[in-house]
Amino acid sequence: MKRLIDLVASSILLIIASPLIVLSAILIKLESEGPAIYTQQRVGAKWRLDPGGIVWELCLFPCYKLRTMRKGSDPEIHKEYLRRFRNGEMGHGSKHAPFKLSRDQRVTMVGQWLRKTSLDELPQLFNVIRGDMSLVGPRPVPAYEVELYDHPHYNRLAATPGITGVWQGYGRSRVKFEQMVSMDAGYARQSSIVFDLKLLVMTIASVVSFKGAA
Repeated sequence: MKRLIDLVASSILLIIASPLIVLSAILIKLESEGPAIYTQQRVGAKWRLDPGGIVWELCLFPCYKLRTMRKGSDPEIHKEYLRRFRNGEMGHGSKHAPFKLSRDQRVTMVGQWLRKTSLDELPQLFNVIRGDMSLVGPRPVPAYEVELYDHPHYNRLAATPGITGVWQGYGRSRVKFEQMVSMDAGYARQSSIVFDLKLLVMTIASVVSFKGAA
């Protein structure tokens, strides 16, 4: 049922969003060199049925986004930020620790707008149709983030990755690493169609209000 909903809903959303994707792609190309669609290998998970029950296996897949950074941007900046975020070194003395880099000089002006409105995620509807992702699930992460995980953190990967998930609906970019992992692991254990619909509504509300945008 979840897969059927993903296929139908993502196909409809892709048709509706196609003018926005095309317009965004044109603006990206006008502002900076490089492809309009950015592809990055992300870590996802697919399940198989064993005699002992369902087993989730990690896999790599190409995740599509509208490009928000300048061509040739140094990925080491984000790798170092993730390491510090993972170790709880970000946001000391504040209520919330941002998950995303703020005032990142690598991000273009169009990219800032795309990130604030979350329109850069629209090409991931193709990933949903392909079966790499679902509309709702833990966010797919780059391999260099998974390399930082301790064993309990892998519990967040026991579900098909999604365009949106629990921490996007409830906190978006305002949660800390352990809280984010706990939210995703809880979703993997207790997901349901009703909860997915609730998270989709909450995410739309967060995006429209720019709550937790980075």
